[in-house]
Amino acid sequence: MTDTVRQFTVGYDDDGIRLDRWFKRHLPETSFTTVAKWARTGQLRVDGSRATPGDRIAAGQILRVPPPEPERAPDAPAARPKKERAPLSPDQIAFAEEMVIHRDFQALVLNKPPGLATQGGTKTEVHVDGLLDALQGDADGRPKLVHRLDKDTSGALLIARTSRAAAFFAKAFSGRTARKVYWALVVDVPSIDDGTIDLPIGKQPGTGGEKMAIDEENGSPARTRYRVIERAGNRCAWVELQPFTGRTHQLRVHMAAIGHPIVGDGKYGGPAAFLTGGISRKMHLHARRIRVDHPDGGRIDEVAALPTHFRESLASLGFDEALGDALKLDEDKGPPPKAVLKQRAKAHAKSVRKERRGERRGRGTRE
Repeated sequence: MTDTVRQFTVGYDDDGIRLDRWFKRHLPETSFTTVAKWARTGQLRVDGSRATPGDRIAAGQILRVPPPEPERAPDAPAARPKKERAPLSPDQIAFAEEMVIHRDFQALVLNKPPGLATQGGTKTEVHVDGLLDALQGDADGRPKLVHRLDKDTSGALLIARTSRAAAFFAKAFSGRTARKVYWALVVDVPSIDDGTIDLPIGKQPGTGGEKMAIDEENGSPARTRYRVIERAGNRCAWVELQPFTGRTHQLRVHMAAIGHPIVGDGKYGGPAAFLTGGISRKMHLHARRIRVDHPDGGRIDEVAALPTHFRESLASLGFDEALGDALKLDEDKGPPPKAVLKQRAKAHAKSVRKERRGERRGRGTRE
């Protein structure tokens, strides 16, 4: 084992990642505790300056890394072996390939079916992340998730094929330059055909984070654009949704909050979220389109075909699928100015007071 200081040059593929992430990629035998100790004692340096595990590094920088820690004593407990992924079956490989609707050196776009989780979890053994080995191809490493879709939400899911692409796409989503268009069937018909829902979202107390809710005091800002494409009388509407923020369950929470839950979303809409007349009880929320800049220039702009149950519901309700794709993708104009928000708050408070006065008058006329 060497006892000399080591030097590494940050590669192009590691541009913009955290220093602790670099160790996981290139020196996985070095624990985070060791990296933190090296940083704390000034032994870990980037271009000659002291560094911390959370620092972002750039291509071309020089990392100064201390010698490896002494080997474990023979009587010390063995480290827990890393769990290896089981090899995929031919059917799993074929299933993964069938989802691909776009492929290039940097990225994949999948059309995720409803009912398939994006990532694993408790009692979730089959998921997109577990199938990505099938899509590695000639890339250096396995593909990487850069965003999620809920298990019961179908549609376009962007996957990075390189570490550089993963970092690039992560910035696009955090900077809100990546755009997503969803289609949904909602219960009843919104009174306003084209609107923006600007309501903060937080975890609903008592649900362990499994359910979200509108939280005006402590919630994170959340903004959704919706447009009515077609309506079936007063029974339901087909809407286009564009999230301008990326909160958990945002579209589902927002549509339920304005009284129009997504068809099939019993979690947020309750029994009222299910329609009769042969309409499927599955969730009718589909990521129809994704548009994002490409790491090598140009743009990825892909449309995902509807799952069978959603397509059949549109046909049953007499909706024309072509009308949805005819809508233009608008740019996010940002949240309303404070003056507009203040005026809205005043108007809302006034309407509440008016309703309460009406209730008091009604009680006074009772016999």
